[in-house]
Amino acid sequence: MTDRAFTVIENQWIRLEDGTRLAARIWMPEGAKADPVPAVFEFLPYRKRDGTSPRDESTYPSFAAAGIAGVRVDIRGSGESDGVIDGEYTELELANACELIAWIASQPWSNGKVGMMGISWGGFNALQVAALRPPALKAVISIASTTDRYNDDIHYKNGCHLSAQHSWAATMLAYQSRSPDPEIVGDRWIDMWIERLENEPFFMEEWLSHQRRDAFWKHGSICEDFGAVEIPALVIAGWADGYRNTPLLAVEGLGEKAKALIGPWVHKYPHFAWPKPRADFLGEAIAFWNHWLRDEENGIEALPQVRAFILDGPKPAPRRDTDPGFWVSKPHWSTPDSESFYVDQFGTLLVGMPTPHAPPHEIYLKSPLDTGTSAGEWFTLKPDAELAGDQRLDDAGSLTFQTPPLDEAKTYLGRPTLELTLRADAELANLCARIVDIHPDGSATRVSFGVINLAHRDGNEAPQPLVPGEPVTIRLELDACGYRFGEGHRIRLSLSTAYWPMVLPPPVDPGVTIDIASLGLAMPLLGDHELFEMKQPDNPDPLPKYTELAPSETRRSVTRDLAANTTHYQVIEDTGLFQHPDTGLATRQRREESWSISPADPLSMTGTIAWTCDMQRESWSVRTVSTANIACTATDWLISARVIAYDGERQLFEKSFDKAIPRDHM
Repeated sequence: MTDRAFTVIENQWIRLEDGTRLAARIWMPEGAKADPVPAVFEFLPYRKRDGTSPRDESTYPSFAAAGIAGVRVDIRGSGESDGVIDGEYTELELANACELIAWIASQPWSNGKVGMMGISWGGFNALQVAALRPPALKAVISIASTTDRYNDDIHYKNGCHLSAQHSWAATMLAYQSRSPDPEIVGDRWIDMWIERLENEPFFMEEWLSHQRRDAFWKHGSICEDFGAVEIPALVIAGWADGYRNTPLLAVEGLGEKAKALIGPWVHKYPHFAWPKPRADFLGEAIAFWNHWLRDEENGIEALPQVRAFILDGPKPAPRRDTDPGFWVSKPHWSTPDSESFYVDQFGTLLVGMPTPHAPPHEIYLKSPLDTGTSAGEWFTLKPDAELAGDQRLDDAGSLTFQTPPLDEAKTYLGRPTLELTLRADAELANLCARIVDIHPDGSATRVSFGVINLAHRDGNEAPQPLVPGEPVTIRLELDACGYRFGEGHRIRLSLSTAYWPMVLPPPVDPGVTIDIASLGLAMPLLGDHELFEMKQPDNPDPLPKYTELAPSETRRSVTRDLAANTTHYQVIEDTGLFQHPDTGLATRQRREESWSISPADPLSMTGTIAWTCDMQRESWSVRTVSTANIACTATDWLISARVIAYDGERQLFEKSFDKAIPRDHM
């Protein structure tokens, strides 16, 4: 098929019913008015003009060349769109999305059928909008998203407070504080900017005010009613990302309407993600859209329900460009059979079930509070130190059980589960469990992990404090994995009461006493499957090249001050200054993130995240500097933030937030 010519509409104003103008960038196939085309819609707060332009320009031109219009719209208060953002996945945002879908379907160039697509925020709201059933929306592709906003996003995990929540609140504060582009909005840019600066929320305040899985988190969680989603969904994620559970949860909840694809990737689109191997996302997405948006019979609906890359013992490394492994498919997904493990009296992890009514064998565990510095990021953007590193350092602060060297390889696909009985001498405690591949040389690769706030052991809506000294039996479902443990490797189960800085500590640190005679681990077997070769992208380097005016920088370090008994975890990420060759707009974002804790004092925990964001063109330049802080007492979370904006060298604006929010069983 010959590629269709197309044009790029750099900015299209779309006026909502309430009068708000939203800014869209549209890739329009030639001749669409005479021969109407389907459209793919993406709705984000990440700034089409600069923030997502590289990935947009690696994707939508291919869609347009295939005769599919791409419509990329900035959420209100973002980029060049009017107004002020009011939160994350709000009723207003989703209503606006439905209105935009109707607008797209009504255009003379549209065939009336719309698909919705996105990664992360755009993958979230694609599924959420699908559940609202706007008539013109016929299919969605959701990448690195969630079906449960409480348990599988950056906020909380089984009642544990993720530090990624604070980090992302700081990111959104930085992004939403940025100016619109005067080249698009004209002289009103400064009034629009001041309106945002004065009225934008600090998301952390709202998120931290909902520490239980209440109505706030149920809103937008499609797991509350999978039946509301009636259209096909292609759900994609990577094993190296925090959103790895969603594809399997989607096919379990949506049934045959959903197809799952899981690769080795970080939080990126599959056609330019790391670690490799990549996938021909563009070719598959075009076939998906052509079938569901223009009724083309191309067989895409007959794809296996689950396709996954099985990691074959990757070594922990400073950077993982390519992971060893192989692709498997399962035509229909069902709960996998499992292989059971128990711990014997000598602490060896063995295949089999715990002995019924075995006498207790208790071991006390209290990890240093800085256990977890090798955990990497919860969601990862690069295949470097953001990935989990060699686990030997974290395992030194953990209780570990491992198998003898394996006589033959073992391959798993799905979610491991752990059951055990424990007690604590306080009302609150956290537990982290990790599955680790011990290579013959001793290096240790994290395969899966799970964390739980023990007050949430019976659910996240109504946590119940522990009764000090009273044993409780818990069941912990770990994150999904696709992994082959090679012959001669060992499988290790690591347990710790801390996983910092990924998980922030509870206000007390009692440790836990674990009855290892009760411990049972179930590993999900791969089962029946077919091997296949995933088609690689036609273009191995699809991202556009912008003009570098200043280089990027990445640094990540852990410092242990032995005299002060304090551990510091520091991150510097600087995008460098890059100029778009067509718009002339140059942008730069620099993040400096610092966490600290005393290994013996949970109330010593602090986190500070500072962003500096620059935009410039010829004689025009603006800058925002935003800082977000978190600390704690025994009873409160303490959060504060500050935003300063500069027009050239002149300080234009400054404001601060400062709030104490009561701790709610965490």
